[in-house]
Amino acid sequence: MRTFIMLMAASTVLMAQGTGKLDPREIVRRSIVTGDRSYKAGQEYTYTESDEEKHLGAHGHVKSTQVEVSKVIFINGEPFEQLVERNGRPLTAAEQKKEQEKIQKRRNESDSQRAARLRKEKSERAFLREVPDAFDFKLAGEEPVNGRLAYVLIATPKTGYQPHSKQANMFSKVQGKLWVDKEEFGWAKIDAQVIQPFAMGFFLARVQKGSQIHFEQIRVAPGVWLPKKIDVAADAKVMFVKNYDMNEVITYSNYQKASNKTEVSSAKRPN
Repeated sequence: MRTFIMLMAASTVLMAQGTGKLDPREIVRRSIVTGDRSYKAGQEYTYTESDEEKHLGAHGHVKSTQVEVSKVIFINGEPFEQLVERNGRPLTAAEQKKEQEKIQKRRNESDSQRAARLRKEKSERAFLREVPDAFDFKLAGEEPVNGRLAYVLIATPKTGYQPHSKQANMFSKVQGKLWVDKEEFGWAKIDAQVIQPFAMGFFLARVQKGSQIHFEQIRVAPGVWLPKKIDVAADAKVMFVKNYDMNEVITYSNYQKASNKTEVSSAKRPN
């Protein structure tokens, strides 16, 4: 489900471009440039992430809640999310040990392991290049968002589009309303809905029609837009039986550009 959230958020933010004065493909091209620049710039920032996940019962009552807080640190000059709190309490000794093992694993990462990890991260974002061809965009007006004027756009799946990657299969199953900063083409906020069920991950799970996502970004520097909030209400079927309703809210705060990216490990990278 976490992978679904991030893929859906990442894809819907890149839907958020198209105006009456500029050709939609050119707007999308500019949006991708802004998105790529922001993603790369984000690798220079520390921040705090709070992930609250609620599992719901048949009538919408909360069956269980889990809240995890992570802080981004740097290992070998690269960002790493370290879990620091669970359900309002510090980690237990066992949990701290597990986190330290993860840190040590990244700290001792070989050049080939690092290259493989970066290739995977790049491939997970590559499907976003299909967005200009996968959606139709319609300008619905302009509205201020956080004191900045934004385009309001409607994004709908393009009829007959054939995706080139597995991740892009979801594009024909979602639509949304988007607010895009007029000056920098940053993604201010997005409301998206699942309009057709689609498979998720390697499991026999399908995200159901009606699932929703709300996404917000914050301008942390000129031309740099990073996530502020992801709010997902998802209804899924596992093994064709409805048994997984959840609401997950992920918030990002305390963005600070790192002045020291070797704060965790000063050890030399292994040969």
